[in-house]
Amino acid sequence: MTNIFGEQKKHEVKRELFQRALEALAKDGWKIERMAGLGKSSVRRIVKGGITKTVSIRTSQDTWIAFPRNQANDGWATLGEVDYVVAASVDDRIDPRFAQVHLIEGGEMRDRFDRAYAARKSAGHSLPRGRGMWVSLYHKESDYPVNRVGAGAGLSNAPIARVPLGGQRAEPSSPPREVATSFMRVAAEDAHISIAEAKRLLALSLGVNEADVRITITS
Repeated sequence: MTNIFGEQKKHEVKRELFQRALEALAKDGWKIERMAGLGKSSVRRIVKGGITKTVSIRTSQDTWIAFPRNQANDGWATLGEVDYVVAASVDDRIDPRFAQVHLIEGGEMRDRFDRAYAARKSAGHSLPRGRGMWVSLYHKESDYPVNRVGAGAGLSNAPIARVPLGGQRAEPSSPPREVATSFMRVAAEDAHISIAEAKRLLALSLGVNEADVRITITS
């Protein structure tokens, strides 16, 4: 039997994540406009300081996002037409408490999805045209397993907003495991990590703005 209350909850979270994405863009100084006649509810035009961009807003309740191949199967529907992807994801798929909103350049996301598609096709996966292909936001990219190829956009692009989901208190919570351990993993792999990179990773792991991170070195 279908859990209608569970489905209702998912719809509510989806709407909230979408709203949080709009609010984050507005707070970042963007004017948001619907695009008449486009027929795609997730696509918006954003304008700031004379700069106009097109974005696709994607929400995720499991920390993965999807785009389908286009009908010609030579690119990506929607993703191939936008300047940015706004990914609004829960912070944890098991115990979601925060919405994290990432603004990711369309070119970067297309490259990630192209790599993911090529890897899965080479591995013999079934990739039906028109069906969404899912890529993880918070796993570190890896050749194995094959579904990790293209992953990590949420790690490479610090959230422009991190806000409590409905009913949650605005106190810090643990970010996804992959984000929380990102700094330690990179530091262990690269003893020559730059201060700028250390600040970026610390901001991700702590769920704060990069500008709020200060690193002091003493001998």
